Amino acid sequence: MKFELMSLPYTLTALEPYLSSETLSYHYGKHHAGYVNKLNALIEGTEFIDKSLEDIVKNANGAIFNNAAQVFNHDFYWHGLSPVPTNISLNLSEQLTQDFGSLELFKEKFLTIASGFFGSGWVWLIVTQDKHLVIETTSNADTPIRHGQIPLLVCDVWEHAYYIDYRNGRPDYLENWWKLINWEFVSENFVGIKNS
Repeated sequence: MKFELMSLPYTLTALEPYLSSETLSYHYGKHHAGYVNKLNALIEGTEFIDKSLEDIVKNANGAIFNNAAQVFNHDFYWHGLSPVPTNISLNLSEQLTQDFGSLELFKEKFLTIASGFFGSGWVWLIVTQDKHLVIETTSNADTPIRHGQIPLLVCDVWEHAYYIDYRNGRPDYLENWWKLINWEFVSENFVGIKNS
């Protein structure tokens, strides 16, 4: 087996009460694991068998792309969450203030876009080529790295990310997801861009 399901950086109960162990069991243990297993089956005997996950996301199409991108997106999502409060770096905080007015205004805009997103997909904070921060949405399995963009943060707005805990109450899920953001992960991603 080429690709393996990532190990979560916390236990299945660690994100409670905001995300239940039942949600993580299904979201991580069934959906995420399913994409990994399907990807491994699909790339057997293809040109992608020896490629990295990012290479596959950038170059594959159809089912291979869909499953590879969902593995990448879910890896990024889980790393972006933390069961303990984390601090945003001064550099990232200043850039968010420059591009959105304040961290609170960024939160308001991000959650409004995520709440109003139609269908299944992802809401991202990305860095543009001129080093500004913008909010982007992608549908289904689509992902910023497919388009040469650099992600810092992602929120999963597929129903399987929250339906067990919140039913169709996506705004409630989003408010609680915000409390779990791993700002150290987001800040580290930003440092890599700022210094490049």
